[in-house]
Amino acid sequence: MEIAAAIGLIVIGLALLAGGGEALVRAATTIAEIAGVTPAVIGLTVVAMGTSLPELTVSLFSALNGQPDMAIGNVVGSNIFNVAVALGVTALVVPLPVHGAAVRLEWPFMFLASVICLLLSRDGVLDRVEGAFFVVSLVLFIAYTVRLARRDIGAVEARALAAHVEARDIDVAPGRTKPPRLMVPLAVLVGGLACLILGGRWLVDGASSLARFMGMTERVIALTIVAGGTGAPELATSLVAAFRGRTDVAVANMIGSNIFNILGILGVTSLVTSIPVSSAMVDSDMLWMIGVSILLLPLMRSDSRISRIEGGVLVTAYVAYLFTLFRG
Repeated sequence: MEIAAAIGLIVIGLALLAGGGEALVRAATTIAEIAGVTPAVIGLTVVAMGTSLPELTVSLFSALNGQPDMAIGNVVGSNIFNVAVALGVTALVVPLPVHGAAVRLEWPFMFLASVICLLLSRDGVLDRVEGAFFVVSLVLFIAYTVRLARRDIGAVEARALAAHVEARDIDVAPGRTKPPRLMVPLAVLVGGLACLILGGRWLVDGASSLARFMGMTERVIALTIVAGGTGAPELATSLVAAFRGRTDVAVANMIGSNIFNILGILGVTSLVTSIPVSSAMVDSDMLWMIGVSILLLPLMRSDSRISRIEGGVLVTAYVAYLFTLFRG
């Protein structure tokens, strides 16, 4: 495969992943609306999972193809990208308010998931038992947050997640008297899944070929090109929310996606097949993932918002990470 063909596969694969993920989220949301699910619950489940579907597709294909660095690096790189780039760039556009639930509940859970991921990876493999632990933890977290939303204990967070749905143009249309036909969203759902599968396959193939042509390791390609591409939905969602004045959802979106990435993507992937974890991933990249998470906490707590200057700090941290990654 020539280098132009490899780049073409990457571009087309990313486009299919983005389009397929969006189609799947829209269809699943419509189905949830027909079933009578509230917008807050949709935001906590369908939308949050939907933005992580591209990463899941890529990690599954990579693990099944015997490319563990691609499978792990995609998740770790996406989590670094989400905090340092997606939140950083969005904060540069408009300062991001931070609600108490993000500091009290979501950030500790994200940080704990990141640390546990590192500890479980130190033996050089994520096996099926550890994958099951991740998935069960995710289910419990979703159940708890859905319960909070339904009981209206976390009213601010519920409104933020409802705004998340609106930011993606998939909210319930007010005054709708006739429910949409079920066959249409089901067809869109199948089409979205097909795009995700095909896009994931092409992205992995193209990225692997590009790594060989450029003399770069699959780990570096996964942590940069692949992670940035599959993390684009989170960045796009937060930027759209910011431009619409829905900045209350941006931080929850990023933290929620990172939780889903670790517990959902790595959990499901390692349930399907055990994933070898390289020492470089454990000794460097996962530490950076935890490091940017720690950096985020004081920025969230200062004046209960992430300012433009603090957004610049996050972006600078990502540049520093890239420097160490390519230098190494």
